[in-house]
Amino acid sequence: MSGPDAPEAPGRLGEPIPAPQLLRYLSGLEAWLAHRRAELDRLDQAAQASPASESYTDDVLLALTMWQAIRTRTDELVEVWDSGRADAVDREKMSQLVWGRLDSGLGAALVSLVEAVTLCDAMISQVRARLSFDPDTADQAARLRGLRAGLVRAEDLAGVDTAARDLVAGLRSRELRLVTQAARGADISGPLAELEARAALAERDLIVQVSQRRTLEKGRADARAAMAALEQREPTLHQLADRCRREIAHPPRLAVPDVSRLGAVPETRTELDAFVDRLAAVGRAFDAVADAYSAPLRERAELRYRLEGARAAADANGRSASPTVRSGYDEAREVVSRTPCEITLTRFLVEQYEYLTRDLPTVGQEGRR
Repeated sequence: MSGPDAPEAPGRLGEPIPAPQLLRYLSGLEAWLAHRRAELDRLDQAAQASPASESYTDDVLLALTMWQAIRTRTDELVEVWDSGRADAVDREKMSQLVWGRLDSGLGAALVSLVEAVTLCDAMISQVRARLSFDPDTADQAARLRGLRAGLVRAEDLAGVDTAARDLVAGLRSRELRLVTQAARGADISGPLAELEARAALAERDLIVQVSQRRTLEKGRADARAAMAALEQREPTLHQLADRCRREIAHPPRLAVPDVSRLGAVPETRTELDAFVDRLAAVGRAFDAVADAYSAPLRERAELRYRLEGARAAADANGRSASPTVRSGYDEAREVVSRTPCEITLTRFLVEQYEYLTRDLPTVGQEGRR
């Protein structure tokens, strides 16, 4: 097919896609949409001008419907993209729009945006092929050659799928019977037109199946990678939680999720979508656990740093000579070094010591008040 090829979809479901990749994808998708719309308009005009225009109506309508579903999803992507202002959360949502299922169109809800683009290209190619082999402009030999070419493509798409191969084999048998009948001088116009339609439908369905199978395989691989990353992160969170419970009094009470309880990566699309959602939920839970247990540890370290900084300031301005200031430092130092550490009390004592170490007002300052 002439014109720009469909852009390669970036990223994977449930993860933020890098902004440069999204920009390239959206630019390529817009160019693809513009060219395919112009192509569909030309095919629609050619189909209407054909004496057998009714035979093309369903195929052209289906291709236009699929194009519109892609157009709608692209508009949603552009809206979330917001001229490049999309943050990580928005870019994760865009990955769901790219790899998730479409929600409109005749049958479009069964495919993702990536699969819909592939299917739309296949539909346009089939309509073009049928128009180029119109019964009123091409002889039966040319139409049979086109039919054989379509069946060969269908056989390649069927691969090792037994049911698909049986379907294509049945179509091949019908094609051979038509060739035999044509050689005997029979009129095969009607059966040939029916077989052409069935072969085109079979090829289109196989394209969808292959695309869905590839997308499913990629989704399962991505899910396995995400699960492995979570499994690798889990022991670190357990260590962090154990350290916080040892060093901090009244630590958070959050459990670290057990990734193994998610089970194996499913093999069906519906179950995989639900599994990916659960993976994302576990990832968010891991983030919450990490923040909850690391926050008091970070604050303790910060309070220790502030205490030593205030002591240095007291040495510089002479306040460290005061017994009250020295007592305040000793008290704060003892509490911040205690294990487990009482964060609230430590914060109060450090702030109290910082207050004690401030410069004393001078006589001149007192007089200006």
